Amino acid sequence: MTPQELSVRDKQETAREEHTRAGRTYLPDVDIYETTDALWLWADMPGVESAIDVHLADGMLSISGRVSVKEYAELAPVYTEYNVGNYVRRFTVSDAIDSDQITAKLNNGVLELKLPKAERVKPRRIAVATA
Repeated sequence: MTPQELSVRDKQETAREEHTRAGRTYLPDVDIYETTDALWLWADMPGVESAIDVHLADGMLSISGRVSVKEYAELAPVYTEYNVGNYVRRFTVSDAIDSDQITAKLNNGVLELKLPKAERVKPRRIAVATA
C-alpha cells in the first residue's frame, strides 16, 4: 500500500452554485466503474437517509441529498473534523447510456446508480460468412 492510498481527503464544498437552502453543500466522493453492459456509480452521502433526488434531463445527471441538521442544532462542538451539509453533483451523460433503464438505490449513505449502456454501443460478436 502506498502512502497516497492512505491519505485523507477533505470534503469539497461547492462554490460555484447558488443554493436555495441554508447551510453548506458538498460534492460527494464518487467511484465509477465500467463493465461491458453498464457504468456503475457510487456516491458517498453520509447522513442522507431518504431526502435524495436523482434527475436526468438534457444529458445532465444530477444527484442531490439533504441531511437533517436537527441532531446538530443544539451542539456547540469544541473541535470538529466532520462538517454536516447537503450533497450535490452533476455529470454529463452521453447518448450511449440507455436513460430509460437507469436505476438507483441508497444503502447506508451510499447512493448506487446503474447506468446501462444502449444496445447499439455494447460489444458484440460479428459472424463471419465463409464462401
